[in-house]
Amino acid sequence: MKIVLVLASSFLLQISCSEEFLEPDPLSFYSPEEVYVNKAGFESGMIALRKDLKNEFYGSRNNLQMEYVSSDFGYGLGLTDWSIITPSSGTYFPVLQLFERFYGYIKNTNVIISRIDQGEWESQDDRNAILSEALFYRSWWYFRLIMTYGDVPFVGGELMGPKLDFYTSSRWTILEKIIRDMEFAVQWLPEQTDPGVVNKYGALHLLSKLYLSNLQFDKAIEAATQIINGPYELITERFGVDAENPELNILWDLHRPENRTISANTETILAVIDRYDAPDAAKTQAYTMRGYHCGWWYQYVLDSEGQHGTTDNGPQYIALGRANPDVNQSAWFSYEIWAEHGYNWTNTPDLRRSSENWWETDEILYNKPTSVDYGNPINIDNFANSWDTLKIWPMPYYKTWFPMPDEYEGRPYGGNGDYFVFRLAETYLIRAEAYYWNNNPGLAADDINVIRKRANASLIAAGDIDIDYIFDERLRELHMEEFRHTELVRASNIMAKLNIDGYSLENLSENSFWYHRVQNYNTYIKLGTAGPNTFKVPSIYIYWPIDVTVISSNTLGVINQNKGYEGEELNVPPLTTKIEDTYVK
Repeated sequence: MKIVLVLASSFLLQISCSEEFLEPDPLSFYSPEEVYVNKAGFESGMIALRKDLKNEFYGSRNNLQMEYVSSDFGYGLGLTDWSIITPSSGTYFPVLQLFERFYGYIKNTNVIISRIDQGEWESQDDRNAILSEALFYRSWWYFRLIMTYGDVPFVGGELMGPKLDFYTSSRWTILEKIIRDMEFAVQWLPEQTDPGVVNKYGALHLLSKLYLSNLQFDKAIEAATQIINGPYELITERFGVDAENPELNILWDLHRPENRTISANTETILAVIDRYDAPDAAKTQAYTMRGYHCGWWYQYVLDSEGQHGTTDNGPQYIALGRANPDVNQSAWFSYEIWAEHGYNWTNTPDLRRSSENWWETDEILYNKPTSVDYGNPINIDNFANSWDTLKIWPMPYYKTWFPMPDEYEGRPYGGNGDYFVFRLAETYLIRAEAYYWNNNPGLAADDINVIRKRANASLIAAGDIDIDYIFDERLRELHMEEFRHTELVRASNIMAKLNIDGYSLENLSENSFWYHRVQNYNTYIKLGTAGPNTFKVPSIYIYWPIDVTVISSNTLGVINQNKGYEGEELNVPPLTTKIEDTYVK
């Protein structure tokens, strides 16, 4: 049925020796001095910032995929043993390179922020709205930086020449700065914008998460409540492209790429836009099937005669795509996380694990015409090695399926379509977590139940709530949407600062909530070894190493290395002086 259905639905930058990194990304053939002279010029600059955000979600081995292979979820990107990644490893695995990428995105925001008063403005409102959107993106990237690398340098303006005297700032100082930036943005961003453009509520959503990170739980509740009481509603009725198909459900509708930014979708707060008919420079494939589907077509999928029984051709190939996979889903997410209140993955009423929304292992067919088992479900008992059976898992198809257009002739990796950045379901989960930290598990349960009721899941009580449960629920609802490693590190810092369960800021590199989750939930890490692979993520990787070339190139200052990595002995105390808000008029 499913094959028929799918066929029918058709800063390193600024310290580098290479000065090209100092140049702003070209918006046209004109220099920034000629572009940033009026509102229209600055609006053209915002296009680049919005496109930068797409790098989080789209393309092969994108930033979001890295979040899942460094978490409780699974492993991937060709890496099973994280201990091989060192500040000088030079591995292709993009942990080291991401630091540079983030500062490149920040550089683009700083060009606009620093030049905001270079232009002529008809109104202060116009100035502040453009500035606020740029501040949103810069705050996003700094939030991602401090949750990925910890203490990092803060670059608050456009650099007009080489700079070799950066110093690391405390992540808490940076957090306080971006909170103030978002408080400013909330005042000036419009309440309604076109799809893909940040509005007041998008800024409030990020701000609520920043407040939560800074242990300002009352303010997090207040910011989230403004959104919940605002113009958004959870989707509870069928809508959009497949609304008339009775075999599907509201969660399928919600996650159709075609439905994510239409007016009927009242849940979307912010999305990034990607359309097949857009100019080549403005689009990129989602790579969801390439990145998250199991390797169903690989040579190890053997039939009852011991022959390769699947092929990268035909309807199933179009439906499941040319999976790599880049993210290997663990049995914990496939099966164990759905066992609650007497249910398991086979009989849970939760639509987020329903057979309508998932492509089960026994629905993958031998599709090679020469196979003796052609047309029958694959049988993992036929596989030559037990290790190979771990490479096949059921797929949450309602999220992974980004169909290719009929005229597409390339490999089916996962096509074009809009992608959620923020939606209202997460707002409820942010507020629920804030209630939990405020010792109000009853209200936390109420907010989680809003999400679970929509999913037809059994409801919970205050006594069910702890931080592990909240993060289980985040994954059930926000898989492939939330930045999993970032969110786990965010909670780790909260618990460490509150000295919960023996955690502390001083020993995060030795013990943390993130590490607890990785060790106790990630099926591969619990196995330790399987086939030729060793699965290991040491505790120091709560924060990723900073490339040694970044540190050594900064000859007149000190960029600190994270604890546990070579070079940390050269660290100096991070800066804690308040970072000034130079843009306020």
